[in-house]
Amino acid sequence: MPLPQPDDLTSLVLRTDFGDDGAWAAVRAALDAAGEYLHATYVSEPRFAGVAVQALVDEDAAADEEAQIIEVFLADAATMEGPDHPLLAVDLSDEPGRTFRLPVQWFPDVSANLSIANMDFAEFADAADGSGTFRGFDGG
Repeated sequence: MPLPQPDDLTSLVLRTDFGDDGAWAAVRAALDAAGEYLHATYVSEPRFAGVAVQALVDEDAAADEEAQIIEVFLADAATMEGPDHPLLAVDLSDEPGRTFRLPVQWFPDVSANLSIANMDFAEFADAADGSGTFRGFDGG
């Protein structure tokens, strides 16, 4: 079964932790408040509970080419528990399985640039700090 398709020019935010509905609501609220425009298509389907990155890579690779997506952002346990709700960005295209963390405040910039192919996944991943978290190109 292919991964859900994001709405036009938004990024797919896939819930993988189902332990706290209030935390999921807080993540969504933080993402919606982070930017001026809608940047996320939210998917909360129990079939993705605890899904591994490799399983997503495999599922996307098995889909028809027009059903494949470029990247996905996971709302996992670290996202739900962290004060800045760091999503896990996953490359599904160029370097399938490559990841970096992304605090909510940076999501609109990353999402917009990836959605219009202004920048590629590697540019953001390469700018991640020693913890694997993207905090802007100046480390902010």
